[in-house]
Amino acid sequence: MNKISVDRVNQFLLYKQHLTENSRIDDIVQIVNDISGLHATSPKTPYQSLFARTRSFKKEYLDEELYIKRNLGRIRCIRKTIYVLTKEMSPIFYTATKKMVEKASKQYAEFRGFSSEKYEEISKSILDILKSREMTASEIKRTLKIQLDVSAILYLMCDKGLLMRSRPRKYSSFREYFPNINLTKMNEMEAITLLVQHYLSSFGPATENDIVWWTGLSKTQIRQALNSIQKETIHVKILNLKGNFIMLRSDENLIKNIDPPKNLVVNLLPILDPYLMGYKDRQRYLDHKHYDKIFDRSGNATSTILLDGRVIGVWDYKDELIKLFPFEKVEEDIVKRIYIEARRIGKFIADKEVQIKECTSMTSLTQRTAGGVMSPLKDCGML
Repeated sequence: MNKISVDRVNQFLLYKQHLTENSRIDDIVQIVNDISGLHATSPKTPYQSLFARTRSFKKEYLDEELYIKRNLGRIRCIRKTIYVLTKEMSPIFYTATKKMVEKASKQYAEFRGFSSEKYEEISKSILDILKSREMTASEIKRTLKIQLDVSAILYLMCDKGLLMRSRPRKYSSFREYFPNINLTKMNEMEAITLLVQHYLSSFGPATENDIVWWTGLSKTQIRQALNSIQKETIHVKILNLKGNFIMLRSDENLIKNIDPPKNLVVNLLPILDPYLMGYKDRQRYLDHKHYDKIFDRSGNATSTILLDGRVIGVWDYKDELIKLFPFEKVEEDIVKRIYIEARRIGKFIADKEVQIKECTSMTSLTQRTAGGVMSPLKDCGML
């Protein structure tokens, strides 16, 4: 197999990402594994990303897996971003990105005035008081009777694998949170290779540039990893797209034989959803003329409307109102499907029925201040 159509690739990736009716499942731990983690920079994103991929999802289901069953945890890894990962994924993602993540955290701690000696002293005290309990930063300060802002130390301890971000704003010992997980069981290159395999399982076919961008690692490291698994990968051409695309050999039969969906596939995805954030080269799912409406200057994706895997618009929520901004006029049956999905996500967010309104315009995200992806239709013209 040398050439594949864009439509077939989109069908395949929607299926792999659990975004089609016949690929949605209710095992959220499996979903997190299959899509290589959930972006958790915004607290709402993991919940909405899971809602888009399940048949029946409630917010407490993710909380249960994070804080009670502890099958999932929040770790800073890819591009120094907080991710929700399975406990089995954690050593791979942690070790592969450790140098990059820890370097940034050390620099921040030094910037806040903490020497290595001061860090060692305070971090030891923090581990002592966190035995068998969780605490917020404020509670830690009160218990230790110190006036210093300990946030930088807590971040560094998390990034060193000593602490885990547990319940909102709380911290616990990593060893108590994931007692059977050894973060140091593999070396860096082994972890990077496994990370690349994980990526290709979730996002392939993809380019080398895509992998470099997603991981935040160097091109040299990624090429070394790809060379070590070349027997497990194949190279393909996607029609009408530039670049050499790589995918796992084990996915070849699925992409060749995947059945097209019986109905149109409409998805409303949240900001920073993995389906959008997995790639540097985005022409497969986004017309270049709409790029600035979806991605800000840092490459962060806003909340999107997808039709058969391609972005056709933007959505936003505030104050029991879902706003929609389709880029182009679409057929009436597609509009109806979009409204159905908008009502679903609105009810999920608000726990009640919401209103829906269409916008006539929006300001491109590259013209907005940082954080514009969080409210893309803040100043949209309304019908």
